[in-house]
Amino acid sequence: MNNIGIIGAGTMGVGIAQVAATAGCKVVLFDANAPQIDKALSGLEKTLQKLVDKAKISQEKATEIRTNIVKGEALQDLKDSDLVIEAIIENKDIKTKVFTELETYVSDDCIIGSNTSSISITSLGAELKKPERFIGIHFFNPAPLMPLVEVIPSLLTEKSLPEKIYNLMKDLGKTPVIAKDIPGFIVNRIARPYYGEGLRIVEENMATPEQVDEAMRTLGNFKMGPFELMDLIGVDVNFAVTTTVYKDYFYDPKYKPSLLQQRMAEAKLHGRKTGKGFYDYAEGAEKAVAQKDDALYQQIFLRIISMLINEAVEAKRLGIANDEDIELAMQKGVNYPKGLLAWGKEIGYSKISETLQNLYGEYQEERYRQSPLLRKI
Repeated sequence: MNNIGIIGAGTMGVGIAQVAATAGCKVVLFDANAPQIDKALSGLEKTLQKLVDKAKISQEKATEIRTNIVKGEALQDLKDSDLVIEAIIENKDIKTKVFTELETYVSDDCIIGSNTSSISITSLGAELKKPERFIGIHFFNPAPLMPLVEVIPSLLTEKSLPEKIYNLMKDLGKTPVIAKDIPGFIVNRIARPYYGEGLRIVEENMATPEQVDEAMRTLGNFKMGPFELMDLIGVDVNFAVTTTVYKDYFYDPKYKPSLLQQRMAEAKLHGRKTGKGFYDYAEGAEKAVAQKDDALYQQIFLRIISMLINEAVEAKRLGIANDEDIELAMQKGVNYPKGLLAWGKEIGYSKISETLQNLYGEYQEERYRQSPLLRKI
């Protein structure tokens, strides 16, 4: 698959283009908003120059990467692609419209993939004339740096295709995992409590965002706490993914979104990209300092890690992915310091079970129900 088409020249689209071009693929980058392509390619040139300046790549390699990417003037310019990856807005109707038009231009052998993080792959592919050629190929942001790629076949995907894409991702220098087509796939499903439970703790005035973040960094060795991470991802983006997962699981209370996060999104307090979220990123702004409380930190950490481990155990029970891929996905996709199944064993699954049982007893909410497998392992 030497010829790759990318639809969408946002951060993710140009990042995937960089990954493919670095591996020697010829890439056509298209965006319905033509000026966005020029902006993306200009940004890429600056990124490549920084890599040259830091001696990460040679000037020759930077030139080769940039030369491997050409601008598509129209969707039709992707007609010679062996594989097309879509990375546009998370809207099913818009994506479907693009795919059905794309199918009129590309060959019957062309594979069509979506970088969606939360929309059902089966529902997207079902609208195509050849749904067997369609598959989820979910990169993580920033695509050139984050190693993980979730490969998600739909119910209609041709049986040998996941392995082909798995091998291609390895050739691109990525760490692929194969996941079932369930809401959130592996990472965005299992990771929901990291944000959701952190938000719940703050909503209940148990702790401040700074305290939750410091508890997870100091006791869990997470690189970023949930509120720092939401600010980086975008509070609005994180809220949208949570809402999609909640809706697609038929409003399972486990994935219920937070009113606090909704209000933040409505106020356009989206985090770093707007200059303010849970933290203030304005120049000269005073950095909020957490009031340290060891007992509270232990409580926060145990509550959040128990919810995460429970999700990983449930993913294992449902066969969403094999154990190795579940562990890999969380370490390589969201930089967790350990695999959650191994972490559960280390803390003790009985301790995790007890913590959830206590939370269930306190709140009487299905949110805290245990995976049936948790008590058995």
